Amino acid sequence: EKERIDDSDQGSHTRARPGRGDHRRRLPRSRRSSHDRADGHWSDDQSISRRGRHDTCGHLRRAHSQPHRYRSAPDSTPAPSATTGALPTAPDSARVDLVRPTFGDPTTITNPRFPISELRQVIQLGTEAGARLRFEITLLPETKAIEWDGQSVETVVSQFVAYQDGRLLEVARDFFAQADDGAVWYFGEDVFNYKRGVIDNTDGTWLAGRDGPPGMIMPADPQVGDVYRPENIPGLVFEEVTVLATDQTVDGPRGPVEGAIVIQELLMDGVIEGKTFAPGYGEFQAVVESEGELVDLALAAPTDALAEPAPADLTMMTGAMADIFEAIGSAPWADVSATAVSATGSWQAYRPSGVPPLLEAQMDAALDALAAAIDGRDAARACQAALDVAHASLDVQLRYRPSAEVDLERMDLWARQVLVDTTAADAAAVRGDAAILETFGDRIGHTLAGALASAIDALIADLRAAADVGDMPAARDAALSLRATLAGQ
Repeated sequence: EKERIDDSDQGSHTRARPGRGDHRRRLPRSRRSSHDRADGHWSDDQSISRRGRHDTCGHLRRAHSQPHRYRSAPDSTPAPSATTGALPTAPDSARVDLVRPTFGDPTTITNPRFPISELRQVIQLGTEAGARLRFEITLLPETKAIEWDGQSVETVVSQFVAYQDGRLLEVARDFFAQADDGAVWYFGEDVFNYKRGVIDNTDGTWLAGRDGPPGMIMPADPQVGDVYRPENIPGLVFEEVTVLATDQTVDGPRGPVEGAIVIQELLMDGVIEGKTFAPGYGEFQAVVESEGELVDLALAAPTDALAEPAPADLTMMTGAMADIFEAIGSAPWADVSATAVSATGSWQAYRPSGVPPLLEAQMDAALDALAAAIDGRDAARACQAALDVAHASLDVQLRYRPSAEVDLERMDLWARQVLVDTTAADAAAVRGDAAILETFGDRIGHTLAGALASAIDALIADLRAAADVGDMPAARDAALSLRATLAGQ
């Protein structure tokens, strides 16, 4: 018989950091709507006031600016209550997590509704109060040993990256382990919340053993009425889940998916979040009706992978967008338009192959934005739209190509984003671009030759150093060098 876990088993954690509920999916209130401009670009009260002309994609004209220093904003969030207070939590009799789990093979996670060790990469798309959300969840090539209850538990490490309107909001490293009975347990996370391109706070960070107990994030065989707590350190992090329905069928990227469960999550701030978990995918949908948030799974690899090469109609789109990016500001708009029309034709030719619905909608919106920008002779928006189309194409290509290969091309797109943002003299955006590029090291560094990995790391470090002091010319030069290195690999 398994021993009961004591909720008070909180180790020796010191000062309680402000908890944010399920921050991996629901953005903290203090961070929402952090863009100050309706076009989705950052504004920065310390940014350079003189803007570069937005008539190129960063390869011709740029703003002339002087370096400036910045500081990240202080964390002024008040400390939370040390208990669950008046939250309507379930009685212990309903909970299925009051056991002391054992871990014989913790990194082999076979639970079908939380297959984190089998998913190379997941893309989730959604909106919150009109803002576009994008989450990337990537399995990292490492494990982390965590000391808890007198044992060392090896955990799977997953990277979570959140974007709002194309700008970085959060990077987290999450730690999971499967118990011998098939339940998956959450052992903590390292969280970095970003604002205007810099780390604003680490709210939501916790670690089992150091701060308290791990939490069950998925039972082995969930049943209606089951209650469990993925995060269970009141005053620091807290979530309580109730299973509302099982054996549900949901519409997946490739068609119906059977065996899904629907849950309700009570968060530490009293907000209720609805979620669906599906076999082969894990978290499939998250809804916070009170805050206008809806996030759906768009694609999971290898669950949605196809055993065939990427079609030429799809891969040529990234090349066409590179041509458009280079042509804006130097070639006639008629030529730019012709390339965009050709790319749209390629998409229409590929579409009948069965595109995952959310990725199809994402591509359609990006192509519409590109056409509108070209029709309006708006160079800045055309540059951005070309990058968005290329990103959308790579998301679809994840069905055919290894995630590390796709991520390498994404790095080039983010280096191009630096060119766009340095042209606009948007220092906050460039800092965010540098932070995004840094996340790829953990994802794909192990797939690169040592010399190449070192060269890429050095160039990203140069970009970071320039971004930190607001040196736009130096940041641009680092981005150009990074692109050249990526192209020559």
